[in-house]
Amino acid sequence: MADRTSNAARSASGSRRSAPKAASTRTPARSAAASSATAARPGTSRHLQLLREPQKRTPAEAKRVARHDLALLAGATGFLTVVGLAMVLSAGSVSAAQGYGGNSFWYFQRQILYAVVGVGGAVVVARLRPSIWKVAGLPVLFGAMVLMLVAAHPSSGTSLYGASRWIDLGPITLQPSELAKLGLVAVSAAVVTNKWNRLDEPWQLVFPLGVIVGVVGMLGLAQRVRGTTLILCGLVLVVLFAAGVRMRYLAIASSAGLVAAMVLIVGETYRRTRFFDAWLNPWADRQGNGYQLIQGLIAMGSGGWLGTGLGTSRAKWDFLPNAHSDFIYAVIGEELGLLGALAVLIAFGVLIYAGVRIALHARGTFERLLAAGIIGWIGLQAIINMGAVTGVLPITGVPLPLVSFGGTALVVTLVGVGMLASVARDAGRAGRRSPAPRR
Repeated sequence: MADRTSNAARSASGSRRSAPKAASTRTPARSAAASSATAARPGTSRHLQLLREPQKRTPAEAKRVARHDLALLAGATGFLTVVGLAMVLSAGSVSAAQGYGGNSFWYFQRQILYAVVGVGGAVVVARLRPSIWKVAGLPVLFGAMVLMLVAAHPSSGTSLYGASRWIDLGPITLQPSELAKLGLVAVSAAVVTNKWNRLDEPWQLVFPLGVIVGVVGMLGLAQRVRGTTLILCGLVLVVLFAAGVRMRYLAIASSAGLVAAMVLIVGETYRRTRFFDAWLNPWADRQGNGYQLIQGLIAMGSGGWLGTGLGTSRAKWDFLPNAHSDFIYAVIGEELGLLGALAVLIAFGVLIYAGVRIALHARGTFERLLAAGIIGWIGLQAIINMGAVTGVLPITGVPLPLVSFGGTALVVTLVGVGMLASVARDAGRAGRRSPAPRR
């Protein structure tokens, strides 16, 4: 009886000792299953490059972060817009007086009107829910594509410097390719969000997003707006990068775009001339193809540290073409000096920083990608313009966002800033953040 009792005790003790081992062998299996379920759950953040670990914030903290982001966004945007108005008045006064019956304020008056419309549009858009662009993006893009086709036709579009990018509507001109930026960034964010669980499959991105980008790009090339086409393709790549698409897919897409760009440059005389003569060797034809870049560099070099003074530019007296639009940054360097040019550069840096913060703090996947695409578009356009003025990049004819003269460009950019503000305001309403971002 004692032997049976001791054997039973040893058996029970052995069972107790073996139980933790069994539990420990089951725990990794449960962990792996839980991890797999988390990875497969729609809306998880396994892809996003612009997403840190989800944070729980009280309503007061969410509002404080949103106010900080909005202050940075509004401050940088307001500074650049005011600088743009002042420089359009200065840089465009001579050409306006020559072209519009002696009215040296013509460009300035139009720019103020465009700024008022753009700020009004930004305020209205900022008060909307950003999710509305999931639905509104496609109609905006389709309308812009139709208008781009109209602008490209010789009988209906207005051509200047070889590009058919405007539609003349009497008192105003419309540039459809600018509207395409708004539509394309919203459509790209919506498509990637809808394909969220299949981003590792490249064909899921080619159809339909690749087809849409290809059609918009061909319309841009039909208008001969090489710089705008580059920005349209670039903002889509920013959205895909922010979504965490594999780098090899992005590298393949970028390489294909680079090869296509080189074929287009070499295949047409005016593009080949602007690339090889006007950019790589402007001094070989200083009175011809290299004239604009050389005059821009002379203007910037003449400013020194502090500039010659607001309104005292010599380059705007018919020496520098497009002084009030594409090459306004050169006049900034001349009149406000290196410090003024750096102040504008820093303001763009603050604007990009604010956009990245808004993307990081956004509530959902679509909102994050929308914010990333918008700030990618504005930042890329600023880099291309300032790079062209300083000779670092080829001249492409894109304006400096918020600063250069241009009605459609200014209004659309301000509306894009309003979309960023709507994402920040939406995050401020969040209260506590859920572990998985909204789709």
